[in-house]
Amino acid sequence: MRQIKINKYEGNTHYSVSVIDSYGKEHHLGYYKHIYTNKVEEKAQEIWSNEVKPVEDLLAKAIAQCIELDKKHGVKPNLE
Repeated sequence: MRQIKINKYEGNTHYSVSVIDSYGKEHHLGYYKHIYTNKVEEKAQEIWSNEVKPVEDLLAKAIAQCIELDKKHGVKPNLE
């Protein structure tokens, strides 16, 4: 879900600005004393137009599935 997050720390005078792309990856834009929404939106559009689907780690997924099968069948997984 695409999102722009602007957070202000308690008692702090600066804002933390982040953009989240449609794959859930967070891109921190930095800390700002003043927020200019047109600049933040421009940077967010740039990130969203260049987002790339993350590469799926098939080996890690296969190992996790094997571990789950072992647990399901009462076998203690050995990760050595």
